[in-house]
Amino acid sequence: MSKKSIKYLGNPNLKAAGVNVNFSPEQIEEYIKCAKDPLYFIKNYVKIVSLDKGVVPFEPYDYQEKMIQTIHENRFVIGKLPRQTGKSTTIIAYMLHYVLFNQSMNVAILANKLNTARELLGRLQLAYEYLPMWLQQGVVEWNKGSIVLENGSKIFASATSSSAVRGGAFNYIFLDEFAYVPQNVAEEFFSSVYPTITSGKSTKVTIISTPKGLNMFYRFWVNANKQRGEEGKNEYVPIEVHWSDVPGRDEEWKKQTIANTSEEQFRTEFETEFLGSTNTLIHSEKLKCMVYRTPVFWNNEGLRIYEKPVAGHNYVSVVDTARGQGLDYHAFSVIDVSAFPYRVVATFRNNQLPPMLYPNAIYSVLRQYNNAYCLVEVNDIGGQVADILHDELEYDNIIYVSQMGCKGQVVNGGFGSRGGSVKGVKTSSAVKRIGCSILKSLIEDTKLIVEDFHTVDEMCTFVAKGDSFEAEDNHNDDLVMTLVLFGWLTTQAYFKQITGSDIRKDLYEDQMKALEEEMTPFGFVEDGSVETNFIDTGGTSWSLGKQENLDTGWTI
Repeated sequence: MSKKSIKYLGNPNLKAAGVNVNFSPEQIEEYIKCAKDPLYFIKNYVKIVSLDKGVVPFEPYDYQEKMIQTIHENRFVIGKLPRQTGKSTTIIAYMLHYVLFNQSMNVAILANKLNTARELLGRLQLAYEYLPMWLQQGVVEWNKGSIVLENGSKIFASATSSSAVRGGAFNYIFLDEFAYVPQNVAEEFFSSVYPTITSGKSTKVTIISTPKGLNMFYRFWVNANKQRGEEGKNEYVPIEVHWSDVPGRDEEWKKQTIANTSEEQFRTEFETEFLGSTNTLIHSEKLKCMVYRTPVFWNNEGLRIYEKPVAGHNYVSVVDTARGQGLDYHAFSVIDVSAFPYRVVATFRNNQLPPMLYPNAIYSVLRQYNNAYCLVEVNDIGGQVADILHDELEYDNIIYVSQMGCKGQVVNGGFGSRGGSVKGVKTSSAVKRIGCSILKSLIEDTKLIVEDFHTVDEMCTFVAKGDSFEAEDNHNDDLVMTLVLFGWLTTQAYFKQITGSDIRKDLYEDQMKALEEEMTPFGFVEDGSVETNFIDTGGTSWSLGKQENLDTGWTI
């Protein structure tokens, strides 16, 4: 057979399909070693491109060897790794072994961007071309988006989307930088791909990413790190790499990197912390402490129940309405306001439901929650929802709001139509400003417990824009806005009547108590004398006069 005939499309580095190879005894022995041990194959035959040295043999670090072994031995693996740790290169090297030494494997490389996915496939193709001919499978198809080998194995590259692998049967799916896939796309993707993943008993999924906020990647990671048998535990085996695991990275490197970027960027991209945006309404340190839990009930329509209705409890629901066109979401939250701390006990979120059917979803839930008081946002088509709830479904506990001149919008009692009243509230700049302020205090002072993943996720991208707050680009804030309106509602006199509590007074008293505790002087000894003195660090004597409040240290 001529030399030309063994080439694929004239490429001297690729073996064409149907070419017979005569193995020497040494090559047979070596082939068997490679097939049995992916690490041996990678160390001896895989080449990569070094920025400094060009094409060089891949010599994996210790943590990369551990990654390869973990992926080889487990079906589901999730990795939280810093930038520039060779995480993608490691997976590609393993993937090369996977398609070479297994028959008819269907593999997908999915990244947050199509160009990134194709660049990863390009790395695999380069490594393939540097393999000796006797290790190669004949090439049937070879292009920027896919390759097909004569052993039946296929690899294709695509952007992560809900349609990326729909209808296909895949043996191995690699999701690169999954934390950077928009949340709505990530959810739709897993809704479509999950049946593909579970259709076989040996299918594999590897998710590798640097963190970016509290999104679906965060949820998978947290559940992967829970103890076996604990509620919410998933099947993913976690891999974590610290920046200091990379040879050559020390404290001096850290200082230089922070100087060239920023401390927060370093914490996210190298310390791999799940930080929200720096200008979020809720402080990022509080966001990191907020946890979600698995609902006690949920359905495909978007309803999530965290606590079932309790007889005698008071509930308030705030409703936000969308147009049901797959963009913004219909959303409502149900809050138990019977006692502090208030708790979000149920949420609903759906962007497909026609607006005319939305009132029925609201009605069916609120009736179960002891006919919860219902505040509807009426900026767009919310007024129609409120009208259907009241007029057609005869739901009475709708909260009415009146415009009271300079006082702005005021809840007028909650029952029956009044002069100038409307069935709900319009989200004006004043209402939103007050609502954001109160919601911030409620969350950060742990006066409102939120354990819903979608709500917490929206809080992580609910950021300052101008003199207000709204969702970052490509994110939603529908559930958060229900809580913003709830924050405004708690300032109304009518809310105090139905709950027996004054939010502003309670928050003020708590904050004043905390302030007094922080400002309490230390080192005083009460000896019965008329005056109590202390010496400050500068050596100045201060007289506080007669000390009557011994609990706080303040004098009168």
